Amino acid sequence: MTSPHREALTLARQGRWESAHRLVQSAGDPLSCQIHGYLHRVEGDLGNAAYWYRRAGETLRDNSLQDEWQRLFALLDD
Repeated sequence: MTSPHREALTLARQGRWESAHRLVQSAGDPLSCQIHGYLHRVEGDLGNAAYWYRRAGETLRDNSLQDEWQRLFALLDD
């Protein structure tokens, strides 16, 4: 079975922002929060992105969106 994290990142890569957002918006675990922040970066909403990264105990990243997607994908444990 695919994890919600992997599915959200896959959907994001396909440009399916709304579907990816739905998967992580109600989750509170650190990886979901980071993915949520990443999605808001994609959207261009940096204030909201920073909020979600802070909820994960992280700071808003200044790397490229592609690099951030790869960083998040590398954190998957399944």
